[in-house]
Amino acid sequence: MLPIAILAGGFATRLGELTQNLPKCLVEINGRPFIEWQLELLTNAGYTDFVFCISYKSDLVQNFLGDGSRWNSRFRYSLDGDQQLGTGGAVLKALPLLGSRFAVIYGDSYLPVAYNEIENKFLNSENHSLMTVYENRNNFDSSNVEFKDGRLINYEKAQNNPKMTHIDYGLTYFQASAFEPWTGPASFDLSVLCHELAVAKKLDGMEVFNRFYEIGSTQGIKELSEYLGEDSK
Repeated sequence: MLPIAILAGGFATRLGELTQNLPKCLVEINGRPFIEWQLELLTNAGYTDFVFCISYKSDLVQNFLGDGSRWNSRFRYSLDGDQQLGTGGAVLKALPLLGSRFAVIYGDSYLPVAYNEIENKFLNSENHSLMTVYENRNNFDSSNVEFKDGRLINYEKAQNNPKMTHIDYGLTYFQASAFEPWTGPASFDLSVLCHELAVAKKLDGMEVFNRFYEIGSTQGIKELSEYLGEDSK
């Protein structure tokens, strides 16, 4: 499997006191830090090369995870520095560690999908990037993807577009060359680059059918806790 970047640098202010002194990825779910659940899922899928893009309480993340030997993997870290870089800026800074092709996942996402199938589709594509999408119809969050007949037509956040029935699932693959044309600020959201790639028809889409889980909200934590509880029975 390709290297995978985990974006875990946000302040997680929506979680209030839960993340006042703790990065979101270390919030406990069913008695274990969330990152353990996520890493268990990803290492079982075959990932062994991880780059953590971190900022807020970064020392706690590094101290907890170490070098990855506990997971029979290699862990490396890319820190934002004095300024928060946003999801796009964080990946851009981490490119020297990630190499020419890699995956990106959010540090608060739990995605029960067939990672190997998605990666193979990306590797066999001539495009710069591939985004997993899920038919959402504004259910779990605002839909932001127009996807039709197996093709990603448009991706853009904060658009009230009835044609956008799908949502960015939270797992995207990139060629490093997708970032080469970027001339904007060092700090930016990854969604801005993905929109540009979609407009240029350089962003493939792959539909997945298992719902996503996240810990970015108290409701999301509750739903994931219930899912993981059922899954362990």
